[in-house]
Formats: sequence, C-alpha cells, structure tokens
Amino acid sequence: MTSTNLTQTEAADRAAMLEVSHYDISLDVTGAPGTTSAPGDETFRSITTVTLTAKTAGETFLDLRNADVRSVTVDGADVTDAACGGSKELYDDERGLLLNLTEGGHEVVVDADCRYTTTGEGLHRFIDPADEQTYLYSQFETADAKRVFACFDQPDLKATYSMDVTAPGDWTIVSNSEPEVSDVAPGEGEVPPLDGPAARVHRFRVDVPLSTYLIAFCAGPWHEVRDEWAGTVAKHPETPASHQPDGELTIPLGLYCRASIAEHLDAERLFRETKEGFDWYAANFGEPYPFGKYDQIFCPEYNMGAMENAGAVTIRDEYVFRSRTTGYLYERRNETILHEMAHMWFGDLVTMRWWDDLWLNESFATWSACASQAAVSEYRGAWTTFANVEKAWAYQQDQLPSTHPIAADASDIDTVDQNFDGITYAKGASVLKQLVAYVGEDAFLAGARLHFARHRFGNATFDDLLAALSEASGRDLSGWADQWLTTTGINTLAAEFTTRKGDGSGAGDGGAGGEAANAAHGGEVYDAFAIRQSGAEPGAGELRDHRVAVGVYALEDGVLRRTHRVEVDVRGEVTEVPEMAGVPAGDVVLVNDDDLSYCFMELDPASRTALIDHIGAFEDPMPRTLAWSTMWEMTRAAKVRARDFVDLVLRGAPAEDQISVLERVLAQAVTAVERYAAVEWVDEGRRRLGAGLLDHARAAEAGSDAQLAFVNALAMLPADGAGSLDVFRAILDGAPEKVGLEGLTVDEDMTWKALTVLVAAGDKAADDVAAAEQADQSALGAQSAAKARAAIPAADNKVRVWNSCTATGAAAPSNLMLRSMMAGFTAPGADELLRDFTDRYFAEAPGWWGAHSSETAQRMLDGLYPHWEVSQAGLDKASRLLDDDSVPAPVKRIVAENRHRVQRALAARECDRSAPEA
Repeated sequence: MTSTNLTQTEAADRAAMLEVSHYDISLDVTGAPGTTSAPGDETFRSITTVTLTAKTAGETFLDLRNADVRSVTVDGADVTDAACGGSKELYDDERGLLLNLTEGGHEVVVDADCRYTTTGEGLHRFIDPADEQTYLYSQFETADAKRVFACFDQPDLKATYSMDVTAPGDWTIVSNSEPEVSDVAPGEGEVPPLDGPAARVHRFRVDVPLSTYLIAFCAGPWHEVRDEWAGTVAKHPETPASHQPDGELTIPLGLYCRASIAEHLDAERLFRETKEGFDWYAANFGEPYPFGKYDQIFCPEYNMGAMENAGAVTIRDEYVFRSRTTGYLYERRNETILHEMAHMWFGDLVTMRWWDDLWLNESFATWSACASQAAVSEYRGAWTTFANVEKAWAYQQDQLPSTHPIAADASDIDTVDQNFDGITYAKGASVLKQLVAYVGEDAFLAGARLHFARHRFGNATFDDLLAALSEASGRDLSGWADQWLTTTGINTLAAEFTTRKGDGSGAGDGGAGGEAANAAHGGEVYDAFAIRQSGAEPGAGELRDHRVAVGVYALEDGVLRRTHRVEVDVRGEVTEVPEMAGVPAGDVVLVNDDDLSYCFMELDPASRTALIDHIGAFEDPMPRTLAWSTMWEMTRAAKVRARDFVDLVLRGAPAEDQISVLERVLAQAVTAVERYAAVEWVDEGRRRLGAGLLDHARAAEAGSDAQLAFVNALAMLPADGAGSLDVFRAILDGAPEKVGLEGLTVDEDMTWKALTVLVAAGDKAADDVAAAEQADQSALGAQSAAKARAAIPAADNKVRVWNSCTATGAAAPSNLMLRSMMAGFTAPGADELLRDFTDRYFAEAPGWWGAHSSETAQRMLDGLYPHWEVSQAGLDKASRLLDDDSVPAPVKRIVAENRHRVQRALAARECDRSAPEA
C-alpha cells in the first residue's frame, strides 16, 4: 500500500506499468448545503470509470482520499467487500485503492461519497453571506484531484475525460470544455429533492490528453459575461504547418464571479487584457491555443493567485475590486492573467513529467507574463515591478536555512508542496530571465516553439527544453544549467575601478551625457575597471557566469541620468571590463543595470553616498528600484541602520512614480521600524515615520494612488502618535478632508481599515465592529470583521482568537477566515499582549501538521509564529523544538525559516544601535 504522500519512485513505477486512456467522471452536487431540503450534508457523490492498460501484470494503486466507498468493480467484477474491509483490506482513505491487474486492458469503476472542504483544496464549498448562495470550485494542484474522483494523480499519466455534473437547475457549471445541458428525469438516479428548479446534468468532454491536476469543476449561480478573441497565429519555422490553423482563430471567452460582486466585475478591462495576452502568445508561441474556449472564474476563499486549469482558469475573487485600490493591484492582476494564460502552452499543452520541473513550469509562465506585459499592456514597467517584487521574494527565500537548488528535491508530494516557494517561482524566473539575456530573446522563443512542437500534448523535462534552446541558439547550455540550477545562494558583484584625468572627449552614451559626467568629476575617466564576484551565500561559495550590464549615472540639474552602458559576461572571481577604459566617471555605478542577472550589488563608497542623498533623482525607474532593493537588502543584512533606511524612504518616496515600488518601500520602512529598529528607538521611529507618511499623503495629489499608498502604510503602524488616531477617526467618519486628506476615497475597505486601526489602539470596541459588519453583509465584510475583532487589545480576546485559529473539525475556520483572524491577532502594537503565546506556539505547533491539512498547517505555522519575541530566549525555544526528533520534518522547516527571520531581526536591532558611519 502507498500513503497519500506519493513518492517520485512510486509514481515512476506506476507510469512504467500503466497507460491511462480515459476517465468518465460523474459528480452529483445537488446535496450541497443551501440547495436541498437537508442542508448540512458534507459529501457529494462521485462515480468514476477509469479505462486503462496494464503493460505488465502486477499490483498498483488508484488514488482516492477521504472518501466513503460505496462500490468498486474491476472489469465488471464486484470487489467492494475486499475493498471496504474484507479479508484483505484494499482501500484506506489516506492510501487509496489497491489493484491487482493482469496484463492488458481494464475498466475500474469506483462509486464513492467524497467530502467538500473549506481549506481551498479538493472541492471547496463557500456559502456567500451576502445572499446565502452556495459556490463550489476545485483546486487540484499538486495532487488533490483524488479528493474529488478516483484517479492516478500524477502529471505523466495523461488521459482524455468525459464528465457529468448533476446540479441544481439554476446553477451554472464551468469545466474544461463547453457543456451540454439536460434536465434530470423525475425519479432518475438518487437525486434528492431540491428547493429550487429541478436538477440538470451538465456534460463535458475533453478529447485531448490532460493531467489530472488540470481538470476543473466550478458550480453555483455564477454571474457570466461572454466575449471572444479573434486573431491569426504567426507562422514560425519551428512549428509544423500541420499544427497551425488555416486562417483566423476564434476563441470564446468567459468571465464568471459570484452574483453578489457582479457589479464590481470590470469585464471590459479584463477582456481587453485577456485579448492582449492572446495577441502576444499568438505572435510568439507558434502553436494555436489548444483548448477551445477560455474561461476565467473568480473564486471565493482562494489560497493562491490563480490556477491554470485547461480552458477554465480559477482566480482569487479578491481580484474583483469592490473598493478603490492602487494601480499596483491592477498590475498584479494583469500579471496573474498573463501568467496563467502562458501555462496553457507551458504546463497544459506540454506538461512536466514530475514535480521536479515545477520551477520551470512556473518560471516560464512568470517570464512570459512580464515579457507580454512589457510589450502589449499598459504596464510597460513590468520588469521594474519584477525586480522589486519577485526578486525581493527570491533573495529572502534564498537566504533562509531551507534554501534549496532551483532543481529541487521532489522525492514526494509533501516535499513538493513545501517547495512552492520563492526559489521555485521567483529565483527560477530570475534565472530564466538571465538565460534569456544569455541566449537572446529571439533564440529563447524559437527554442520554446521547438519544445512545444516536439512534445505537444505530452510530457517533457527541463533537459528537453535545454536541448531545444541549445539547438535554437547554437550555444551549449549544459554548464549554465549546472551553475544555476543545482546550487544555492546569491553571488555579490562589485565594481572595482581607478580613474584618471581624461582628454575631455566626453565618450559615452549620447555624448552630452558623457560630457555631463566628465564635467561633474573634473574631467575624470575610468582608467581600469573590473567586476569582482563573491561566492554564493548561503551555499558552497560557487562562482557563476553572469550576463550583466554595467551602467554609469551622473547627476546633472538634480537628475541622475545614465551616461554609459556596456554588457559583459562575468566569469570567475575577477572580470576585466576594458570597454570602460576612458569612459567619463559618474556619480553612481550599477554592475547589474537593467536587472539582467540574479545577484546582489555591492556599491562603491561614492555610489552609496550618492544614492543616500539622491535615490529619488533617477530619471529611469529601473535603476531607482535597483537602488531601493540594494539599500533594503543591506538593511536586512545589518549593514545599514533601520533608522537610516527610514530616513532614506521619507526623503525619496515622494519622487517615486512607480506605484509598485512605492508601496513596497513604504512597507519596508514600516518593517524597519517594527522589526529591525532598536527597541529604545521604536517609539521615536513610529512618530517619525508616521508623521512623514501623513505629510506625504497630504502633499500628494488628491485622490491619487500615491496618497492612498501613504495612508495604507500609515495604517500599518500602531495609531499612537503623529496624529494618526485623529486621522483614522476622520476617515471612519467619512471626512478625510478634515485632516488634510482631500480626495481620499472612503469606501468599504478603507472604512474597515480605519476601524481596525482604531480597534487595535483601543479607541473602538466590539460593538463598533458588530455595527460595521451589519452594514457590510458581504464575504469581505465578514472577513474584515473577523480581523477587527481579533485586533481587540485584550488578553482574554487574544486567547479566544488563538483557540479559534487552532480549532479542528467543524469548529475550524475556513482558509480565509483563518488568514483574517491571524492578521488581527498580530495587529500593529500587539507584541506585548502576545508574549504569553510564545510557549503555547512551541508546545502546540508540532501537532498541527497531523490535525490539519498541509495547506492549513503551513498557514498556521507561519501566521502564528512568535515574531513578537525578538530575543535570544525566543531563538533558544525554537532551537529546542528543532532538536526534537519527534517533530514532523515539515514543521521543522517552517520553524527554522521563521527562527532565521527573528535572528536576522535581532542582528538588525544591534546594527541600529550603532553609531552612523562617518
């Protein structure tokens, strides 16, 4: 028997033994709570017929989890008694169904009752508090299809599908293909009586092979909007003519969301952005879109950003914005849309053989999303956002004790689930961007097209892609792959140079810029110039090949402009750059200009001084965001004082015109005060930062994104100074103009934000939360109320919240309710109230892994970790847990990561106490 934690070895053995040709799945969801005369039913009927061929005789297993089996037949023979408790027990809800097969074709039928979840895994059930309507949606990655139908739940056993979903008559069902719908005849089957219209059967067919994790079911009274994309797929020599359509291709498009938020669905914009994506992929990917129609379903209580189910992409419905938000969230939503669309080719059309290539799946989609954003959307600064968001995530993850090679251990599903992290997504995408710089974008896309053509509707590995890229580019990439994919850590690149008096020629980009640099430095030019590379840390200190751009910037009339740029291949410890000889010296040198490589930059003293004084002066947003990133990483590394970083942000933030960067650096400034500042300076830091944020909000354009960003950052601080109590009282009263914030939109979300700040400060209480919840009877209202109640600064309330967050069974909160309660529990200013929970965490955390689903347990282990205990004593308590052999390995990993974060904060606080550099 196998456990539910499928290993790579088991999967390989099963794939060697079996060919799975077809699944016939029948689901009956007419018993979902809120739809029948017997609300509260926790299960749904699932009947699956699997058609397969055993290439060799022997024992194998069919995946099915947490189900009550009604019957099992193999080739028409009833084996239910054996499967469900006979002399040889063949089924266990944590292990699956054992099959003993002869060589040749077989048909297995499993009739079972499966369970709805509220954790965002399997078939998630949500009852909308706004109108009591029920919605269901599936989430199967990595291996949760087995929670909904019996299957061989691994990516390389692809099959075709036929699917019937019996549901209430007024529901819409969305799956991977267009449905055929018919009424259920009276008395047919075991359909229970309904309160509403008679049940209907929705029939779907998927005639191309798909992995089980890419199947989707979304059921409920969805609001629906339709459109279509029409265009021509560009012809490329890498794509066989037989793969391409004759003439124009038309793709039906659909958008779905809950009825209660339909008024906020900006369908016109979403369709426009979807069509832009199809335009770019049609021009560059060669293969036509392979799945007929393209639906996007905005789902409640979604754990992730989205999921690339073939033709039925599910997306978190927090991306249906009901309140005023900054352009940054619109940009992130657009990136999500384009990311999932890229997966239709890289992931769905061509699928990884096993999860060790998960990084490639996600990295390719992220690269494609940013490339298409920059080319065809309004978000032309996508690579700047990538540098500020994805790269920052990667750098942080790569410094944790749990860091791992990009080509990570994927020995089993539990390990894979834990490696859905900043290495898999963000470092992988950063390194893929470096690969594109190394071979050139045209060659990279040609290699991708060759890869699609060779492995269409099949499975492939990274080695397959590397072969296609090598063929298209003419470069041997095996050494590159070894350097970047099998190692850990981050290299640091630093410029080393000397200067001399120049001849006044003003060499450099654009001449005039070179003359400006020359004049600014008394006519000095670079004499010798080299790039020094430090070994990757943490790790074995490897040196890697980097394709980088060196940029020289000079300050003129208060603006930092690039005066020279040269691309160079960095190899080994020292790389000479003779092209820089004679170039006019500048004020700032960036050795990873344009963010081509994955590395830290060490600034020379003059560049660092110039950045501290003029970080907001860059003419171009990319070098500015690289400068912000460098200064923040130095703060995290205890090389720059937290208070100095705060001052830097307050000076430079007003000049930041990229909203994605502005929001990020403001949040970093809050972290600098709350986690990295010396304890004795925190109160002053809060006052200084709070006052500065408020001043900048008042000075910003009325109603602008910048104004909103400054107010949102102010809400991250405890409301105990800088007049912020009065500010949020005025906002709660709907009168922001009384505190100098003319034009600030006060809508539902801003009202909740203000109320939660005041509740956490003890200025408002439970009755105020109850009144606000009564006024906002939506899902977001319920979640916001849970967060606000959890923020009440009373010891007995914190105990209540802790007990609610850690409850099991029917008392356990849903995934998003848990997230909301944990956010309120750890609200700004709550640290002193939470001291008593440090010991509770280390005592209770080991048991969470077995008591909750892996998704929920990981969320709890991270969200409730005692980051409030920044002390050696707190580190020692974590160390004792890590030394306990009885603690599950996944728990140890998360605790080790968070212990490292606290250790980093402790070092940063010591740095903040030090005297400033002369």
